Amino acid sequence: MRIVTGDDISSVCSWPFAVEALRAGHLLPPADLRDSLVENSGRKMLVRTAWIPGLASGVKAVTIYPDNPSAQPPRPSVQGQVLLFDEAQGHVVAVLEGVDLTAWKTAGDSALGSSCLSRMDIRTMLMLGAGSMARPLIDAHRTVRPSLDHVMIWNRSAARAEELAAALEADGVSAEVVADLDAAVSRADLISSATMSTEPLIRGAALKPGTHVDLVGAYTPTMREADDATLQRGRLFVDSFATTIGHIGEVMIPMASGAIAQADIKGDLHDLVQGRAGRKSAEEITVFKNGGGAHLDVMIAHAVYLALEGR
Repeated sequence: MRIVTGDDISSVCSWPFAVEALRAGHLLPPADLRDSLVENSGRKMLVRTAWIPGLASGVKAVTIYPDNPSAQPPRPSVQGQVLLFDEAQGHVVAVLEGVDLTAWKTAGDSALGSSCLSRMDIRTMLMLGAGSMARPLIDAHRTVRPSLDHVMIWNRSAARAEELAAALEADGVSAEVVADLDAAVSRADLISSATMSTEPLIRGAALKPGTHVDLVGAYTPTMREADDATLQRGRLFVDSFATTIGHIGEVMIPMASGAIAQADIKGDLHDLVQGRAGRKSAEEITVFKNGGGAHLDVMIAHAVYLALEGR
């Protein structure tokens, strides 16, 4: 059994590596998935399992403590590990650092969705949220769409947005902090949202034709980041039917109210990667719900393990 640290993961991972590992995984049969979520005083423990026939099986167990980043000293809000099992014989082949793997998996998931759905000529990105996932999402999206040359950042705390903008500028990326969210939404070609919001932030009325919307943050039944109009105006996709329908407020709340129906979700990543669904025109608004799932962790973990083993 191999112990894989965050440094080990970074030594072999890149955004093209992560995106292609996920793309290859979605050419295989869909995973069998099971999740368990336990909550206590605003803190959460999430255990996700996946079995991908012909690839591997795995378990991801993480805690989610929203107040950790503001503690002294600051600690990650998400902490945990991933167990990777040999699919043929059932033994554990690796234990991987969950925080680092989660960043590669989550941003890679959104980037793969963008590579299938966003226009090839997009120039301006709006990032909602300036937390730990903001920079990975920006970098991953810019990898699959190199035409992106300007990033707007909106965050409830302006200070964190300014820090992220300064870091991007230092790396040669044009960036600005924005306060008027509707105005920024109307300018963006691609919008990525990674917040802890339980109230919609993105208003569909403000979206311009051709925009791609990447919704990352909502992961519980009470959370959402986009209003009904966003889902109604856009052509809606999810990364996995199994991890979004029945689990995530972003789609379940508007389905319960009748604002959308399950039939309005036009496909998942298996459909997108295998060419069964996608953008219909340059003017169409596309919406992608990144719901996560242990199958994505298993895809990345398996690719990392093989790379470290020299296979």
